Amino acid sequence: MPAKNAFTTIALSSAVLGIGGISSAVADDGYTDDVVRIGVLTDMSGIYSDLSGEAAVTAVEMAVEDFGGEVNGVPIEVIHGDHRNEADTGASRAREWYDSEGVDMINDLSNSGVALAVAAVADERERHAIVNSSSTVDLTNEYCSPYVTHYTYDAHSLAHGTGKSIVEDGGESWFFLTVDFAFGIGLEEQVSEVVRDAGGQVVGAARHPLDTSDFSSYALQAQASNAEIIGIASTGADAINAINALAEFGVTPDQQPAALLLWYDDIDSLGLETAQELLLTNAFYWDADEDTREFSERFYERTDRMPNMAHAGNYSSTMHYLKAIEEAGSDDSAAVSEAMREMKINDFFASDGYIRPNGRMVHDQYLWKVKSPDASEYDYDYLELVTTIPGEEAFQPLEESTCHLLDDE
Repeated sequence: MPAKNAFTTIALSSAVLGIGGISSAVADDGYTDDVVRIGVLTDMSGIYSDLSGEAAVTAVEMAVEDFGGEVNGVPIEVIHGDHRNEADTGASRAREWYDSEGVDMINDLSNSGVALAVAAVADERERHAIVNSSSTVDLTNEYCSPYVTHYTYDAHSLAHGTGKSIVEDGGESWFFLTVDFAFGIGLEEQVSEVVRDAGGQVVGAARHPLDTSDFSSYALQAQASNAEIIGIASTGADAINAINALAEFGVTPDQQPAALLLWYDDIDSLGLETAQELLLTNAFYWDADEDTREFSERFYERTDRMPNMAHAGNYSSTMHYLKAIEEAGSDDSAAVSEAMREMKINDFFASDGYIRPNGRMVHDQYLWKVKSPDASEYDYDYLELVTTIPGEEAFQPLEESTCHLLDDE
């Protein structure tokens, strides 16, 4: 991928980025500052940069290009920035983008702490944020907003995919290796609830800092717990390091690691020899059908890698946002929110997807099993489908949401 400047402009226009004090008032033609500007706020340099990062920017750029580079004659521009996995940094960048640089929507938002911080700013500034790379269900509960959409997956869908399936298959006692921030803690809590509701038990947990390289002590704690299932409530490099440590220290034959958020990229890093037979819930797989393959092959040409579910979600959600602007005839936040919630989502990512009043995009999830090396027939042939989880079953029931927007429903 060619190197990018601090600001990446997709539409050909004479608009100048970075001019302080851009007004948020809607102009006579229905558009603020005569441009629709999208900011991709992601991890460009840290633990999640491989899962998100520049590839997330590319996915949004592809959506803008495929849309035609303009909406209702107004140019579309994309900028990007690094939140450094710090909530304060993410919130500060969001304020700067909304207030001074005319950003209408922020996308991606890897890291749950960052996503929650940006969601609060988006609600305050009445600008859009779409979360594709974070799992916390607080985004559609305490931190819900008319302007915040949680699009690709969340901790509830993971827990009721991988977690529930393992319990139903006999894995009744669990010990967790959990990354110690909002994402991991939320995932541990969600799966623990599923385990207990199914009659199982949680015998303990070990929480580790983000970006841990030495998992030896945590692996030994998991081994000593004698739990049947070792739930890995982390992702990215942390999940890879945890799985490798469990393999190195030789957990007993009666203990099975279960990765609760294993990305396609993680399987590539681990290799099929190590990852085979692991179950994972994912919203997207590049080789699922003809439509996913068409998008994925174009993405591969740009990035030299196959897309994961967040990349696909970034593309799909950007297209949906732009279609909503087209339908509303304006980039006015309230009008676009209404259109986003009224329009169904039908593309390679979702079939009859829709956005609930609390901001949760509902669509099918899929339980996959990692293939053995012998079963893989060609490059990147890693997964086989176990079952489809209907969206209404995968995500938190709307009646259980504590979102304040539901009070008048």
